[in-house]
Amino acid sequence: MAAGLPDIDRQDPSVLRMAAPLVISFVMRATFTMVDTVFAATIGDPAVAAIGLTIPFEFVLIAIWVGMSTGLTSNLSRSVGAGENRRIEQYLKSALRLVQIVSPGFALIGVGIWFVAPHMGLDPEVARQFRIYGSTMLFGASLTSFWSILPDSMVKAHQDTRTTMWAGIISNVLNLVMNALFLFVFGWGIFGIALSTVLGRLGGLAYATAKANAHERRRKAVQVEIDCNPDPRPYRTLFTLTIPSALTFALMASEAGLVNLLLSRMENATEAIVAYSIYYRVALFALNPIIAIGVALLPFTARRFGRGDIAGILKGLREAGLAMVVYSVLIVGPVIAIIAPWVARSLTESEVSAGFTRILLYFVPVSCLLGSPFLLCRPAFEGMQRGKPGLITALVRYLGLTFPLAWLGIRMTTVTGLHPIYGLVVGLMIASLLSSAMFTAWLYKAIKGLGTGPAATT
Repeated sequence: MAAGLPDIDRQDPSVLRMAAPLVISFVMRATFTMVDTVFAATIGDPAVAAIGLTIPFEFVLIAIWVGMSTGLTSNLSRSVGAGENRRIEQYLKSALRLVQIVSPGFALIGVGIWFVAPHMGLDPEVARQFRIYGSTMLFGASLTSFWSILPDSMVKAHQDTRTTMWAGIISNVLNLVMNALFLFVFGWGIFGIALSTVLGRLGGLAYATAKANAHERRRKAVQVEIDCNPDPRPYRTLFTLTIPSALTFALMASEAGLVNLLLSRMENATEAIVAYSIYYRVALFALNPIIAIGVALLPFTARRFGRGDIAGILKGLREAGLAMVVYSVLIVGPVIAIIAPWVARSLTESEVSAGFTRILLYFVPVSCLLGSPFLLCRPAFEGMQRGKPGLITALVRYLGLTFPLAWLGIRMTTVTGLHPIYGLVVGLMIASLLSSAMFTAWLYKAIKGLGTGPAATT
């Protein structure tokens, strides 16, 4: 451990303890994302479909956000653990400049959706709703989302995941209140649903910024400066993790785009898009506790990697893996079995949509179990300052496996007389299984190569 760290920072929590506030935050955030779909369902299937069509664009935004956050969080966590104050300041200033460059670009994407949506060959009402929702979400997010990267990364570097939890709670509550106000009082329709999401993020951003500033004042007051040289290439250091992480999520967006393309060419296309949108939202909701553990694994691994505590990294991974299996089998499975029929009836307008949705929802527990290893291995690698394994595995999955397995699933269901949407989802799950197995084997081989003792060098 680096000298100069105050005693209070030496008592590092376990990965599950770090993840607990994030689980609460992420589940609440996902709940309120589902609330957007519930509110949209009061407008009709076209509004629900519009939210589904926005998923690929949101993935692109999330890809950049996660990439920048990953690079900054990992390097801040390592530097805080080592007491390298000079490098902390460097990374924060570099990240601020990157945010100032990236944010305007997403405003342009929002404008682009407004002009492109009518020419996508969609049902006219679906195109109109998508035009409004997609433009508002992307343009508004460019003004709020990226600015949260700095405070969010700083509080995680201090292993303060409670701040992330409360920032999420504040955003979600504001979103719910404004959703009801804009939709039922002002009658703003799908525009009100999107606007409430954008504005709700401002409250969480303000809270996280205040807490990050408090952490920084405390760190500067108690931590002894370690004699270290400034990073000669701070942008390169950040990009080493930022670019692979961002590309990984961009590839996830390509999968969502491919799925929407395939669905739009099926029989009962609108009903299929609605059903997959609901299935995807529910599956993402179910994955949120696993995503939260993965988010906690990044600073958890980075601090221990910087200190040479490889045994601590392995212990955290074992705890996370066990939690993943127990959660998917004993919690997600029974809950989905109970709520699937009700969700299908409540969130769809037609009997066809409801039928597709109910059956797809039964796939959620398996999808959660198969996708979880990918979500846990990637941040573990990134905490060890290695971004390429996640990118390579994503390339294999999303470019090498997704299309052929999805196509094969569609062909098999067509031959058997089933609707092709079921084969599509099964094909995607098989791609998830194969990539997760590859990623897990790679991670444990990499850790084994580092050694297992607490004093292992890095």
